[in-house]
Amino acid sequence: MMVLETVIYEKKENIAVISLNRPKVLNAQNRQLVADFLEALKTAEADPEVKVVIVRGEGRAFCSGDDLSEDHRISSAEDGLRIIQALQDTTRAIMGMPKPVIAAVHGYALGAGCEWAMNCDIRIAAAGTKFGFPEAGVGATVTNAGTKLLPLLVGLGRAKELVFTTDKIDAAQAESWGLVNRVVPPEQLMETAIDMARKIVRNSSLSIALSKKALSQGVHQGFEETLEQETRDITIVLLGMESAKRAKAALAKTKEK
Repeated sequence: MMVLETVIYEKKENIAVISLNRPKVLNAQNRQLVADFLEALKTAEADPEVKVVIVRGEGRAFCSGDDLSEDHRISSAEDGLRIIQALQDTTRAIMGMPKPVIAAVHGYALGAGCEWAMNCDIRIAAAGTKFGFPEAGVGATVTNAGTKLLPLLVGLGRAKELVFTTDKIDAAQAESWGLVNRVVPPEQLMETAIDMARKIVRNSSLSIALSKKALSQGVHQGFEETLEQETRDITIVLLGMESAKRAKAALAKTKEK
């Protein structure tokens, strides 16, 4: 176990569990939480024994968004850029990690909390969890690739409704809109997440890593690009990396003709 100031990192079998640990403020995001969360994510990615990562929250919430009690004043544009880049680096770490990341969400997933959940590959929510984007109500905007991911998950019209109105939706509605994969009773949340992680662990890590990348890229690229990606991936898993490089070169020559 690794205990940071605002995050707890545990490894169970081949599963890393990262717990956001500011329960007194419903795990509201501050600069320390961002730094600790990023460190835990990098630890999980670097550990060859870890095959799946679960992100959860201690106490009564997953993450209630920005900690508005923290001084958000910045001394310069460069200072502001460093702060937002540190935050966006957590998104890069989750989405760029070759290992699947499961969000086990309960209580509240608001603002950055909802964004972090969307960054994850799979979202399991406890019944009664509230989701929403309060940013417009406090003069802020959506970050962590939320403006890209939210429309992909729920559709553009619903995404605009959630962001513009700052309304919250419950777990059942989030499931019906496609924001979460499934809803379970609160007492079954971690059990369900662990069971799903164990199913994933039994499968090929290389296949899953390639599939995660291909699925994430596939929604943004053309049909031919997708077919080429799939050709490279199947070559890697069936013939090995060196054969894949040769196949890629052969494919390039074929396209030149």
